[in-house]
Parts: sequence; C-alpha cells; structure tokens
Amino acid sequence: MRNDTILVLANPDEPQLAMLRQQLVEVRIVVGNSAVVFEQDAARATVLFNWSGPLALFKTVFGMCPHLLWVHSRSVGLERTLFPELKESPVPLTNGVGVFSASLGEFALGAILYFAKDFRRMIRNQMAGVWEAFDVSWVSGQTVGIIGYGDIGRAVAARVRAMGMTVLAVKRHASPLGSADELVEQTYAPEHRLEMLPRCDYVVVAAPLTSETLGMIGEAEFAAMKRSAVVINVGRGPVIYEQAMVRALSSGRIKGAALDVFDHEPLPTGHPFYKLENVLLSPHCADHTPDWLDNAMQFFIEQYQRFQSGEPLRNLVDKKLGY
Repeated sequence: MRNDTILVLANPDEPQLAMLRQQLVEVRIVVGNSAVVFEQDAARATVLFNWSGPLALFKTVFGMCPHLLWVHSRSVGLERTLFPELKESPVPLTNGVGVFSASLGEFALGAILYFAKDFRRMIRNQMAGVWEAFDVSWVSGQTVGIIGYGDIGRAVAARVRAMGMTVLAVKRHASPLGSADELVEQTYAPEHRLEMLPRCDYVVVAAPLTSETLGMIGEAEFAAMKRSAVVINVGRGPVIYEQAMVRALSSGRIKGAALDVFDHEPLPTGHPFYKLENVLLSPHCADHTPDWLDNAMQFFIEQYQRFQSGEPLRNLVDKKLGY
C-alpha cells in the first residue's frame, strides 16, 4: 500500500469530499482553500487535486510541494491550469475529459432541434396566445461540422448520427484519406477548416483554448458559412472571435447561435447576446446534471486507484499542446 498524501484544493464543506474520505479511508487527505492549511503536509504530498481552487492558490500550493508524483484538475479546460511552473515540470497532469461529454453532446443536439423546429417561435406565440401554424426543418439529412473532434466532439457525433445527420470534423491530426472514425464522413486539418464550413448546416465548436485555437473562428470563417448555418459553442468562448460572431448574428450572416461559453463569465450586463433573438444562451451550465460533481469526484477516486496500483492514468495531458 502506497503511503500517499493528497492535497485537495476545495472548500471543506463541499459534499463530494465525503465520497473521497469514505472510499480512500487509509490515505491522508488534506482539504483547504488557503495555502496555510497545507503548510505542514506539503513536503510529503504526492498528489495535488484541484477540485475548485482558484489559479493563484493552485500555483502557490504546487510550488510548496517538492515531491509531487501526480496533479489532477477537475476541469476539462486547462487554459487557467497550465501555469509555467506546472507546464515545465515533469509531474504528470490529468483532467476531467470524458466526465461531462455526454451532457454536452445532449446540449448540442437540443440546440440543433431548437433551431430546426423553431422552439423560440412556439414559446413566443404560446405566451402571446397566438395560434399560428408554420413550417419547420428536418434535421435528418443535414450536416454537422465539429471543430475540435475530441471526447466532446465524439459525444456530439454519436447523438447527431442517431438522428440521421452527416458529420464532418476538424481535428489536429486529420487523415488525408477521409476519416477512420465510423461516425465521421470526412476529417479536415485545422488549416483546411474553410473547406469544411460551407458544407455545414450546424457548426459545433468543441475545441480547447490554446494558442492555436484562440480566435480560430473569425470573420473569414463566418463569411464561409451558409446564411442558414447555426453555430453551437460548447468548447471555450475565445475560440470564437466574439465581435465577429455578434456582427454575423446581428446582420443575418448566419441563422443563429447556441452558446454555453463566453469570453467573459458571467456575461456582462447589456451584452448583445442577451437581446439577440437568434441566440440561445446557456450560462456555462450545459453539463450541470444533478450528478455532475459526484461523477467528477468518482472519476478522481478511480484515477487514484489506478495511480496506487501502478496502472496507466487516464486523460494524461500533453502539457506542450495544452490538452
């Protein structure tokens, strides 16, 4: 049995911590939301788990721990996790990829149906007491382009393919002969995304935020889209150049957008997204199912059991690539 000490950056009152203590009974677990809490245990700590700590605390506590063997982040996004000291260290980093993907896939499918069946119009007419028949669109036979074909992208693809939709994808390592993934008709390298976009009725952005993806959907990309296209962002806000998207939505250059992530969160009061009729806005909670935090903690517990037994860890992050 390993003699590990796990430091957990979290509010000690968070209920999922009970799961951790109940399942890892013989492991020393130290929980806190200030560096002072960890002073006596940092020198012997082997695992650092950032459950909900702010970046400043994460950086400070990481610097206090000379013998770490593994760092885990509950979050999937790493743009606020890969600070230079962690990035340059040999300590392996894992994250929560896969824990929240199914719910995000459902959100993307829901957004597609929202626009295809014009649910906003139904609700508006219902509230106004208006009986007005109108035409709706098929989703079967339409094309979904996925920007960033990782775990979330695959969750989207599985659900839209079940609806009879065609899937195209942009991924960093695209096959020149099409796609080896049975869910995807064709993959494109990021530099060829302008070739894919004109084919898409729906564009789902699921890419992580890195130096390569920052602003990768901008003026040229919106200009390449169909006027009937809908953009759905479940990745990170800054992957899309926000002002270009506001212009495209305001001018009718694209049909609409469903957004779960934004440049600044909470979205500032008075932002155009609040009033645009062709925007479906989710306050970064599309994956907040009743069990999402329980699932995230259970994933860490299973990861620790792998770590303890010497098995390969899941979700190892390539710290140079940022995902």
